Amino acid sequence: MSAYQFDEFERRMRRINRRHSKLSHGFVTQVTDDGLVVAKPRRPRGYATLRGIYLILLVLFVFKGFLHANLGASAYQERVENLMGGNIVEQVGGFAMTADPVTLWLSTTISSLVR
Repeated sequence: MSAYQFDEFERRMRRINRRHSKLSHGFVTQVTDDGLVVAKPRRPRGYATLRGIYLILLVLFVFKGFLHANLGASAYQERVENLMGGNIVEQVGGFAMTADPVTLWLSTTISSLVR
């Protein structure tokens, strides 16, 4: 086997292995116009990360709403101010727990549902 033939063989093997690894993560089959069934790799979805971030934010807002409704506005604000006076981690937590319009709306909605 000559060096040229060996290089062609290696190139083809790399291409086949690359395609095989892509197809191992999932594939979709399509029928071409001439009736040949072709497997194409399934595209990866980036929505899982966004969905996770959205879910975390939703849980945070609902938690803040329940906490604000349970403690009351003045006690909630006092606890947030105590957090803002602490170390850097507590300050970040205090900033995240600051009552915003969404939290206030959720708090009033929860309070009206409970009563």
